[in-house]
Amino acid sequence: FVEVQNGCDHRCTFCIIPYGRGPSRSTPAGAVIERVRRLVDEGAQEVVLTGVDLTSYGDLAGDSLGLLVERVLKAVPALHRLRLSSLDPIEIDARLFALIVGEERLMPHLHLSLQAGDDMILKRMKRRHLRADAIRLVERIKAARPEVAIGADLIAGFPTETEAMFANSLRIVEECDIVFGHIFPYSPRRGTPAARMPQVEPEVVRARAKHLREACAERQARWLDGLVGTRQAVLAELDGRTGHAGNFARVELSSAVPPRSVRTTLITARRGDTLIGTPE
Repeated sequence: FVEVQNGCDHRCTFCIIPYGRGPSRSTPAGAVIERVRRLVDEGAQEVVLTGVDLTSYGDLAGDSLGLLVERVLKAVPALHRLRLSSLDPIEIDARLFALIVGEERLMPHLHLSLQAGDDMILKRMKRRHLRADAIRLVERIKAARPEVAIGADLIAGFPTETEAMFANSLRIVEECDIVFGHIFPYSPRRGTPAARMPQVEPEVVRARAKHLREACAERQARWLDGLVGTRQAVLAELDGRTGHAGNFARVELSSAVPPRSVRTTLITARRGDTLIGTPE
């Protein structure tokens, strides 16, 4: 994991981070490249670029996340796999989009900071996208690179959320093909605007979070079942018996392989949220 950005310039009404970490700050690209190069020299096969608001990378003149990705991949040709942590969908520009759908070394797995699937709740959160923006983005990505797996953050029980509003968030699991759902029951943070809004009853918040988790688990199970019979490039963890495919599916290997090796693996079954595979 390589942190390339910290802080945030936005003021989502539920979030305390900007008050604690300050405005967005980007690590110079040269320092990022040097850090990645050292990790690869030490044997790393995969690097994840991280940040509080990763897609805002580029407060330095002329920089952007897409440009940083291009520079890292060009400067460190021995890096086999690059991943990006959470992305704000409204900040994925044309350059970054082209890399997501066209660069094989950038792994086909995106985690989107959606937070909700209802336009009124998104407005009250002070998010900068609408549900249609998120759906359209995923449709465009899938049309160009169908194997991309989508993860997303979703908050259940945000203040003022009605059953109809929650139903919109629930539907977006299918509409955005979310197979890795990070579900958070809303909890107020003192000093944030959302903490002063009319709150949803705690038991309702918990029930809605449970419902969202179940919907994401069911969608993930169908996706994993569809991968049975395929071959996936799996990066082995240090135990040599588990790893992750490029799409971030967790894979348990039927026989041990060298740690940190990338092996073509025939997927033979699913067990819960894990695929079973035979390395070739």
